[in-house]
Amino acid sequence: MKALSGPLAEALAQMGLPLEPGQQAALLDYLSLLAKWNRVYNLTAIRAPERMLTHHLLDSLAILPHIGTGPLLDVGSGGGLPGIPLAIARPDLEVTLLDASQKKCGFMRQAALQLNLPRARVVHARVEAFVWAGGFPRIVSRAFSDLREFVALTRRLLAPGGEWLAMKGLYPHEEVGQLQGARVRSDVCLHVPGLEADRHLIIMTAE
Repeated sequence: MKALSGPLAEALAQMGLPLEPGQQAALLDYLSLLAKWNRVYNLTAIRAPERMLTHHLLDSLAILPHIGTGPLLDVGSGGGLPGIPLAIARPDLEVTLLDASQKKCGFMRQAALQLNLPRARVVHARVEAFVWAGGFPRIVSRAFSDLREFVALTRRLLAPGGEWLAMKGLYPHEEVGQLQGARVRSDVCLHVPGLEADRHLIIMTAE
């Protein structure tokens, strides 16, 4: 992954994300781990390193200006996206990585250990069974469900005044129209260098 250090640094500069060299190295180490484990556990359908950089790493980091001070819940984190890249970029951020797949949680625990991310907490559970006292100021999902289900399954986990952050491709007009108990506060068009596709961050609050 060292060959991607230049493209990563250039992309971060374009995105206005001045990460330290050590953080950039950790991001590439995470990609190496993801690629290694992916050969056995099929964590992602994307296998080319260059596409993993744009479609996974940069896509996850694009929401960095909108995650606040935490703690953050990443629902259906899978291979740790977007939670692990966010934890690398924000060492102060408490991130809970929630997934129902034991093998994916095993990968995330190993990645958090090797990358020295003590504030990244991995939980193996279905969201319906997950219990957390106090609630999360922000709950994010990248590829978990449609907006209505995302809100319904996580409502009890959202702190008063909190926000849901849903990462989407094209603007989900139909999903927004079917929302219940929540409203769209803002729609942020995300710029991901090298990714020629629409990306939106739908920020929602409880009604």
